[in-house]
Amino acid sequence: MKQIVIKSVIEGNVPKYMTSGSAGADIFAYISSARIIKPMERAIIPTGLKAAIPEGYEIQLRPRSGLSFKKGLTLINSPGTIDSDYRDEIGVIVINLGSEDITINPNDRIAQMVVNQVVQAKFESVSDIMKNRAKIQCLGLLDDIYLLKFNTYFSKMGVFS
Repeated sequence: MKQIVIKSVIEGNVPKYMTSGSAGADIFAYISSARIIKPMERAIIPTGLKAAIPEGYEIQLRPRSGLSFKKGLTLINSPGTIDSDYRDEIGVIVINLGSEDITINPNDRIAQMVVNQVVQAKFESVSDIMKNRAKIQCLGLLDDIYLLKFNTYFSKMGVFS
């Protein structure tokens, strides 16, 4: 398990995994009073959290599925990426896609945070991608290869019969 150092403006306000099988840890709204989000309105909800994310990792902010389904509240840039060199307060950019106002109260669970390992790629500029097709195929990066595997797999299962 990777350790992420969290600084919170409120003692004990740390992300919490609600079950042993949770992929995302819930984070909470750090607001002093209720905030109403009107339909199609966007807002940044502060969390009161700062994180020291190790190099080679990121935190992704994701919507809570219950809020999305029941109320239409989601994250406009989902998943929102917090880079390892970001040290300011984490804010959650929400949008109300529902037809009614949504009230966010202090300490409401507002989003989930997922820690992921990341790799920085080396990008190579070429004049013609087709000349590099064999190189790309060796890496397994061509869509038509995946489509072929997909069609072959489902044909064997009788899906396309």
